Amino acid sequence: MITLQQCEQWDQADELAGFKARFDLPPNTIYLDGNSLGAMPRHAMERAQQVIAQEWRTDLINSWNKAGWWTLPVRLGDQMSSLIGAGQGETIVSDSTSANLFKVLAAAVNLQKERHPQKKVILAERDSFPTDLYIIEGFNAFFGKDYRLELIDEPADLKTAINDETAVVVLSHVNYRTGYLHDMQATNRLAHEHHALVIWDLCHSAGALPIELKASGSDFAIGCTYKYLNAGPGAPALLWVNPELLDKISQPLSGWWGHKHPFAMSPSYEAASGIERFLCGTQPIVSLSLVACGVDVFLQTDLQAVRRKSLALTDLFIRLVEQECAEFGLRLITPRDHHFRGSHVSFAHEQGYAVVQALIARGVIGDYREPEVMRFGITPLYLSFVDIWQAVQHLKAVLTDREWDKPAYKTRSKVT
Repeated sequence: MITLQQCEQWDQADELAGFKARFDLPPNTIYLDGNSLGAMPRHAMERAQQVIAQEWRTDLINSWNKAGWWTLPVRLGDQMSSLIGAGQGETIVSDSTSANLFKVLAAAVNLQKERHPQKKVILAERDSFPTDLYIIEGFNAFFGKDYRLELIDEPADLKTAINDETAVVVLSHVNYRTGYLHDMQATNRLAHEHHALVIWDLCHSAGALPIELKASGSDFAIGCTYKYLNAGPGAPALLWVNPELLDKISQPLSGWWGHKHPFAMSPSYEAASGIERFLCGTQPIVSLSLVACGVDVFLQTDLQAVRRKSLALTDLFIRLVEQECAEFGLRLITPRDHHFRGSHVSFAHEQGYAVVQALIARGVIGDYREPEVMRFGITPLYLSFVDIWQAVQHLKAVLTDREWDKPAYKTRSKVT
């Protein structure tokens, strides 16, 4: 039996315990949704005020040079390079994950048309976050009519699904619903054996666990900054390209920020060298400026230590739910094996939506995904072992007393 006292002892020995003070969370809240929107770093408010009050209000347009607004996408990419196993000048922070996927998908398909014109399949998981599938469908409808999207139902299907027809593989490093973690290096090796290119969606892994894009032989990666990296709602996304490919590819959103000489105001496009060619239009400077607040915190940590605590906390959550709530029919859909687990835990329950709403009313914030999936994001920098204990006690009370069985908790909001 795991006890509260045991959790208190683990907190006392926690090497990352001090980082919780770096985040500004409401009182009496256990936040288990950092896999959807990360908590606010304490210095984000100060940084936002600096950007708005000084850089915008006072310095006005001079801030493009004075405050370094123009170079911010590349500088931020360089700052987070160690978090994703990238080198300098290989990453930008710009646009959304969806837009960035469109860019790199077009680049990958165009490159494959030159190298392997017979390859006509873009492969993805049926359980991918839907925007990835929608972007692929939209791309094919407009630009890749001779390509087809094929979907696998299980990660194990990759071994047979990747074949000599496969041009590009688009995969979520960590599945948004189940928390399944793909083996990046093994997948890259399998794809490359068939001369396919791989695009990794890092939305649920960047900031949650160590990533080695270059060492694993990855080709492309895109992903959120507003989840585990705590950059703020709707913050611009990251985009990475293997440097061996950079000067061999182009992308279709050829806006002026990606021009080799943007202020020459030429009527024709000439792509910038390196990763800057994946920029498009003028950047959202206020939200872009806040990305560094979360990254700065991570740069003071050891991602191996973050991963160790993540696995300890997710282990604890799973064991406590099974210990305290065994009678209520919760079904674990997250892998138990550490090698295949990200940093959130998902349980299925027929009243999952209502249960999550009842928990939120108690100050325990998780979220819900169809069908019947309750997701609990485990963010090691601002969650403690005692937080996990208390969250499960709240879950037990909601189920025991059937608190979820109220009309207010069953009425669906637009955002679940």
